[in-house]
Amino acid sequence: MEWPKWRPDRPFHRFRDEASPGPELYQAASQLLLESRSTVVLTGAGISTPSGIPDFRSPGSGLWEYVDPMDVASIWGFRSDPARFYRWIRPLAAKMQAAQPNPAHLALAQLEELGLVHTIVTQNIDDLHSQAGSQRVLHLHGQTQQAVCLECGLEQPAQELWETLLQDEDALPHCPECAGLLKPDVVLFGEALPPALLAEAQQAALSCDLMVVAGSSLEVMPAADLPLLAKRRGARLLILNLGQTLADSRADLVIREDLAISLPAIAALCAQALDQTS
Repeated sequence: MEWPKWRPDRPFHRFRDEASPGPELYQAASQLLLESRSTVVLTGAGISTPSGIPDFRSPGSGLWEYVDPMDVASIWGFRSDPARFYRWIRPLAAKMQAAQPNPAHLALAQLEELGLVHTIVTQNIDDLHSQAGSQRVLHLHGQTQQAVCLECGLEQPAQELWETLLQDEDALPHCPECAGLLKPDVVLFGEALPPALLAEAQQAALSCDLMVVAGSSLEVMPAADLPLLAKRRGARLLILNLGQTLADSRADLVIREDLAISLPAIAALCAQALDQTS
């Protein structure tokens, strides 16, 4: 069977309904990666859900289903009632501690090793990309592997913090230097993203040939603007996500499938193509 060739003058939109995406879509996605000289991947919660980490908005299972995020996951909520914040995040932290990279994380690491992915910008606060072997990862919203003191600004590894919290439900972590309250080094509602990190992500988007959105519904700014920045500079846009995103109409190719299925399939085609040309 000969798969149809993707043509840049004819965007190859396809949306998954009942049938799984056909091989021609994966072939088209691999061609986008092979033709790009600089590829940026923006990942969201959908890439980590196959690892057992829940997303935020899925009906019935999302983290915001039963709580108001402004109450438990805002900086003012944290300062007014840190115990409530830690009660809320404790089950999520336990799942993150137990999570392992899934085939989607491993596929991105493989694509980076093949020279086809140059930067990963993630909205996720886990470290599964790094565990999978990816080297250049920008954690736009911070990560739970670090903690920061709200009083003196001391930064330190958070492993001991999580071990204490998971063993003692009433514990609150305090700074070893000044006894101030420790907060996971993640961006809460009401906090600004680190300016230098955001600028680095924006520059990567502006200079790439291909932007891949993997597992994000693109509802949270300013991360949601990165694909549009790339498109405005002429980059192609590949969206891999189970559900609709706000940028679907701007994409060159949309594949709706579990990322643990779609990304390994695309990576395998890329590896096969490079083997044939070497």
